[in-house]
Amino acid sequence: MATPPNRRPQGRPAPAPGLVRRVDAFARLAFPGFSTAFLMVLAAAPVTLPSPVLAVTLPCVAFWSVFRPAAMMPPIVFLLGLLLDLLTLAPLGSGILVLLVLQAVALRFRRFLVRQSFLAVWLAFCVAAFGGALLYWALQSLLALQLPPVAPALHAALLSCGLYPAVALLLTRIHEAMLQAENAP
Repeated sequence: MATPPNRRPQGRPAPAPGLVRRVDAFARLAFPGFSTAFLMVLAAAPVTLPSPVLAVTLPCVAFWSVFRPAAMMPPIVFLLGLLLDLLTLAPLGSGILVLLVLQAVALRFRRFLVRQSFLAVWLAFCVAAFGGALLYWALQSLLALQLPPVAPALHAALLSCGLYPAVALLLTRIHEAMLQAENAP
């Protein structure tokens, strides 16, 4: 008897993925958040310059939000922002808001950015980094009820813009390896 045109034939259900595949899928999903947190902790080491934690965090969040948004979800960005606030001793909430705004902007322009050249993405990131650093400074001054110097915010934005090519090169290679692993039979 033939199957009616509006029903699909019943077949065997797809086998459940094995433990190794599930661990691999989880690792690929968790890597962006864990690697960003690891770099933030490394950047929090005492140096004579203003803290480079914000400058390291912005490129990672922006890159993963554009090229692997499922792995850089708002709860992860929230936790990274909380870690940013704790590592930099900033008023709680300022880093969270800055990173969530950066992620929202990256997601908003994601379809446009993935089709652009590296230079265009870098320039767009530089605009976002300056906006994020100034928002971070403004939130800190608002929450502290005093005007801190703007130089550390500009330093963080410039350092972030300078770090982006190296960070993006490394993260692009990791992202491509993840894509190859996902498309492997």
